[in-house]
Amino acid sequence: MKDDNFLRANNARHMFHPMGHPGDALAHAPTIITKAENSSITDIDGHQTVDAVGGLWCVNLGYSNNVVKEAIAKQLYDLPYYSAFAGTSNPAAIEASYAVREFFEDDGIGRVFFTSGGSDSVETCLRLARQYHRIKGEPGRTKFLSLKKGYHGTHFGGASVNGNNRFRVNYEPLMPGCFHLPAPYTYRNPYGETDPVFLAQNIAAAMEDEILFQGAGSIAAFIMEPIQGAGGVIVPDASFMSLMREICDRHGILLIADEVITGFGRTGDWSGSRHWGVKPDMMCTAKGITSGYFPVGAALLSEEVAQVFETADETGAIYHGYTYSAHPVGAAAVTACLSETLRLDTRTNAAARGTQLYEGMLKLAEKYDFIGDVRGGHGLMTGVELVSETINKTPMDMETMKRVHKTAYDNGAMVRLGGNNILMSPPLIITEAEVDQVISALDKGFAEA
Repeated sequence: MKDDNFLRANNARHMFHPMGHPGDALAHAPTIITKAENSSITDIDGHQTVDAVGGLWCVNLGYSNNVVKEAIAKQLYDLPYYSAFAGTSNPAAIEASYAVREFFEDDGIGRVFFTSGGSDSVETCLRLARQYHRIKGEPGRTKFLSLKKGYHGTHFGGASVNGNNRFRVNYEPLMPGCFHLPAPYTYRNPYGETDPVFLAQNIAAAMEDEILFQGAGSIAAFIMEPIQGAGGVIVPDASFMSLMREICDRHGILLIADEVITGFGRTGDWSGSRHWGVKPDMMCTAKGITSGYFPVGAALLSEEVAQVFETADETGAIYHGYTYSAHPVGAAAVTACLSETLRLDTRTNAAARGTQLYEGMLKLAEKYDFIGDVRGGHGLMTGVELVSETINKTPMDMETMKRVHKTAYDNGAMVRLGGNNILMSPPLIITEAEVDQVISALDKGFAEA
């Protein structure tokens, strides 16, 4: 490993960072993380903080799970790689597919298609949704519906159904045939509706109207996050996903649940869809599937959808996949991670600590009038929206947001900025004392603002 001075000098000289301006990375040195343990990270200067971001919504088991690490190390020695394209397989992938299907059995999942991450999983579901309808004799079903504020990765398909223009405008024109409905966002929505039940009903009516306008026979699928993550931790009314499910069923439209963030316990249940009592036709997963220890994702199909592919003629052949689909090392990480997730019952701690974090933010909102909205209360997903004035809900300027972020970091908590939102998704093993530390650090950050 090169020395610290080399690392600081060369960070942005040779590497473009995701989700940021290259010039900004050259002008402002990033925080270089060198070590991590349990729920804490340590930077190059030796400063330790609670990682309230969980890596990137993904390090569910924390940074010190030796069972997962040892499974990865063993698989590297046994079989570091082999393709899972038609005609070959490997034991680790077979075991992992069984473990994933079993994990999501209550969600109606029947088949697993391994990918390299969340964006890949979304792309896979979008492709298979179109193919499903082609097999069924409805090749005209090619369009997609999604929600504004939704985040579905950065591939062209995912960016096309994304509901945030930050991930779209520099790459347009994107895939045609993608249409967006209002988000279930009580703080900001086109109806001026603050009642979540009525807002859900308004969006359902908008969906019916859009389907009528587009023609139901032209729509392949509706994709949504059970709780919107990167869009600001937007929690819908408990009726919302069921409303969407009923509309999809009535019009022959597949429901794709993007569970990349919400799967594997983050919402306080093993899937976000299960949290709302809904069984989707397809699920996109990643992140918590290996707790971030290896880049793996999976597109999951319901038993009913899988049967359509398996009993079809040549139209059922899946000519789609990735070099690292069902990578044996990643597969070993999946099996170990799911075993540990169940053994530790992380959803229970996520529910308890998530309530603690959410209630702590509500108390801070009583103290600071520039906290416009606090969202969460369903597992370890919490968003805090800052505004510079409350009547018009003017978003807080980025310089102030960055000052809050830095002060919180200096006082022991790494949080994430998403525009004028502070987003938190700590490891699901976080302790009560560590949540208190995050709340205290943000209190100091808000006081600085």
